[in-house]
Amino acid sequence: MSPTAQRQKRNGADDLPPDVDLDIEDEAAEEIVEPESIPTGPEVAFTAIDWTPHAGDADGMVGAEVIQTFVKRLPNQPGVYRMMNAAGDVLYVGKARSLKKRVTNYAQGRFHTARIGRMVRETATMEFVVTRTEIEALLLEANLIKRLRPRFNVLMRDDKSFPYILLTGDHVSPGIYKHRGARSRKGDYFGPFASAGAVGRTINSLQRAFLLRSCTNSFYENRTRPCLLYQIKRCAGPCTGEISHEGYAELVAEAKDFLSGRSQKVKTEISAAMQQASEELDFERAAIYRDRLAALSHVQAHQGINPQTVEEADVFAIHQEGGQTCIQVFFFRTGQNWGNRAYFPKADPALEPAEVLGSFLAQFYDDKLPARTLLLSQAVQEQELLAEALSTRAGRKIAISVPQRGEKKDLTDHALQNAREALGRRLAETSTQARLLKGFADTFGLEKPPVRIEVYDNSHIMGTNAVGAMVVAGPEGFVKNQYRKFNIRSTEITPGDDFGMMREVMQRRFSRLLKEHGDGQPGPTVEDEAGEEDLVAGNGGFPAWPDVILIDGGQGQMTAVRQILADLGVEDRVVAIGIAKGQDRDAGRERFFVKGRESFMLPVRDPVLYFVQRLRDEVHRFAIGSHRARRKKEMVKSPLDEIAGIGPGRKRALLLAFGTAKAVSRAAVEDLIKVDGISEHVAKLVYNHFHES
Repeated sequence: MSPTAQRQKRNGADDLPPDVDLDIEDEAAEEIVEPESIPTGPEVAFTAIDWTPHAGDADGMVGAEVIQTFVKRLPNQPGVYRMMNAAGDVLYVGKARSLKKRVTNYAQGRFHTARIGRMVRETATMEFVVTRTEIEALLLEANLIKRLRPRFNVLMRDDKSFPYILLTGDHVSPGIYKHRGARSRKGDYFGPFASAGAVGRTINSLQRAFLLRSCTNSFYENRTRPCLLYQIKRCAGPCTGEISHEGYAELVAEAKDFLSGRSQKVKTEISAAMQQASEELDFERAAIYRDRLAALSHVQAHQGINPQTVEEADVFAIHQEGGQTCIQVFFFRTGQNWGNRAYFPKADPALEPAEVLGSFLAQFYDDKLPARTLLLSQAVQEQELLAEALSTRAGRKIAISVPQRGEKKDLTDHALQNAREALGRRLAETSTQARLLKGFADTFGLEKPPVRIEVYDNSHIMGTNAVGAMVVAGPEGFVKNQYRKFNIRSTEITPGDDFGMMREVMQRRFSRLLKEHGDGQPGPTVEDEAGEEDLVAGNGGFPAWPDVILIDGGQGQMTAVRQILADLGVEDRVVAIGIAKGQDRDAGRERFFVKGRESFMLPVRDPVLYFVQRLRDEVHRFAIGSHRARRKKEMVKSPLDEIAGIGPGRKRALLLAFGTAKAVSRAAVEDLIKVDGISEHVAKLVYNHFHES
């Protein structure tokens, strides 16, 4: 038997033709699956099918015809498939217990919903990944959906990481910190918390209760007397020996017990210590214990509902209304409620809640550790498979259930109520935003309400650290992941020349837009025969091209902007509107500049005027914040940063040896060589940088 045939037999693909190679080491597998992006846990191996139709097999074909060319060569094995259009954009990512059977369903071209029928019609090619088990296929599917964001999948719109509380374990006196991101530092992590604010409030209360330090290790090592936190009873002062290492270790152990769910034990011990101090007439020590007890009560009082029988669980509830979906998530750890967060995934309105929630859960835990118990408001598709997949990833048993009675049912009902209320607020806000966009279109003579509005502004001080800013708004409000800042680079612009800065911003923005989305059609939505809206893909369905750009400036700014748009040939693709500040810079007296019309003002109490002012205020905030960040970076910049070959380590060594960069600039080569890590060659580089002759 040939090596190829052996590989086919090993992968259970005896029915495939000899030109199909299922080699595990195939380069195609490396292109489709990025090992570092696969969730941590037991090793998962994937096998790729490296197959392309023979020349002419799929020439000019789309839809069910092109899918049929793949069916006869697919194995009856689990795996993941990707459907792509003619431009190479991924339309849909799915997993299957049998690739052959699943793709056959698409190839029939009938009995499809409007959404699936449209997806099939747009399909020009497909790619496949064969996995050993259906669990691996489920994990890979979730990973690819999050990374590729296909248009026809259920998509998470908010994928920010959750904050945790970290008790460090790499120092003799552990500290307590807010942590977000990879858990690379040694220590104990407690969470997740729903928001950074919840973590901050909890840490403040824990500092009052357990007197743990929150300073950096370098700050700790250089203290000669206690800091202010010790004076206000937020720290025990281990840095200067105000408490012994043994005593501080006891405080750390108590904090771990409290965060691990043994809060009643900790409170009982502190209460007993307070009573003993009182009996010994040591009222000062008793008062310290009293304050610690009060701080612990404050922590628990601000956790909301705290279940009595649920130690660790994540609670999910889903509610659909008005074509939108809300999924509310509550986190319970150590018997305490650590907050909640509402998600509004992008999903087709025709999808059932069970399908949306199941897809959401797989993506949600793609890079997070699940609780031991997941409580759902309703059953999801392939619930047992999902539980097994999450258990495989987490390395421990994960149970998924839909409670029918008792306290767990109360928790899911409470989450469902919050989901209803959150979606109700969102629908009200969306309705208000829709009315404002319609009023905006009527006011400025647009054919239809805009879907993407871009607002631009510059910020600088006498031309220094100049920054251009762009904020984006749409039907659901500000789209912050589309914000951009532009560090002004041109050396030909006179410092303080706002016209020149805006020209550079417009040139860079629309040149790149033409390069990356030159074929994308601007404007809002297009409805197909099924009534579904299709947005020009810019980010998860949001259009890349703006319908309107608002410029914070008058006629001069608009002349510069229109000239750039005309030079790039996009003047007719977007509507440019200028907003000049009113007399004495008073809000409400703004004057607007639109091509083909005389400049005009809006009534002081016009809702559209308030809407535009809010857009302008947001771009001001973003521009000023970006400018301040750049200015702060410039202020701490050292002349040593400009020397090639001087990295952070050598820079630190030079500053420790000489004190300041100015002293380094005056040092002789012989003195520089004496510094650890500075060779004769590097010493000459440093010396020559400061001495041109």
